[in-house]
Amino acid sequence: MRKFFPDYLLITLKGIAMGAADVVPGVSGGTIAFISGIYQELIDSINKINFSVLKNVKKNGLKATWASINGNFLFALILGIGISILTFSKVITHLLDTQPILVWSFFFGLVIASIAFIWKEITKWSLKTYIALIIGILISYYITIAKPVESPDSFPYLFLSGFLAIIAMILPGVSGAFILLLMGSYEVVIGTINQFREGLATMNFDIIGQAMIKLMTFGLGAILGLKLFSKILTWMFNHHKNTTLTVLIGFMIGSLNKIWPWKKVLETRVNSHGEIVPFLEKSILPQHFEGNPQILTAIIMSVFGFVLIFGLEKIANRLGKN
Repeated sequence: MRKFFPDYLLITLKGIAMGAADVVPGVSGGTIAFISGIYQELIDSINKINFSVLKNVKKNGLKATWASINGNFLFALILGIGISILTFSKVITHLLDTQPILVWSFFFGLVIASIAFIWKEITKWSLKTYIALIIGILISYYITIAKPVESPDSFPYLFLSGFLAIIAMILPGVSGAFILLLMGSYEVVIGTINQFREGLATMNFDIIGQAMIKLMTFGLGAILGLKLFSKILTWMFNHHKNTTLTVLIGFMIGSLNKIWPWKKVLETRVNSHGEIVPFLEKSILPQHFEGNPQILTAIIMSVFGFVLIFGLEKIANRLGKN
């Protein structure tokens, strides 16, 4: 039986790591969940939430219903994700603006280690798994080179953005934030989160209300997407685990193009603050980078990201992956 300390505290910390990853385009919170040993429990817990369980609250009582859906686990994880997103949304965007090479190098090492970690989980290779691997690579790579659309902030589009982004967020190797970037919704969502946080800090209820409406619209789409896709994922893991894992590895390999630290800007756009920001980029070798490529520091950050994944794995194994 889990205890508040250290079990649920550790789950909250894993949620914080997932939230931080989900804020960054190119990095998946699902990857963090997978390597920290809570991925399967997360999917299973989501699947337990349905209308029949909610209708039985009166019959079974709130405590029994809460236990049946693994409520303590979900609450601790969601708390960590929420804290992280509210805290790191500003920090991550600042670091990506000021130290992009170092940030992307860190996540590049993290994803390389995640690929190695998930690769170990595959028990048998076959023609089907190799084909699945190639398909995953091609799909993910195409997503990284696809041209983003402009930033719409209509409520139907926010709902659709939430629906598609949450599917990507729970898939190891597929970045929900990058899906938002491709759809043109990333800036709107991050800006709304920052607006909500600033409204709380100043107790400006007009700002809080405006942000809440947008976040609730996005959240409703996310809840629907999460609920529908979690069933598909559960079926895939139960019946075609090796194939599913190779597709996920393919997604992660293909996403490395997005995470590559050295980029050349092909097109720019003006964001909502009137700033000129990159719109379309391509990966280049460090020697072709305009400016200081910071190669040595980038290598150090990549190694740090790589080692961190295996450190998390050892911690998870030591604590029984609770």
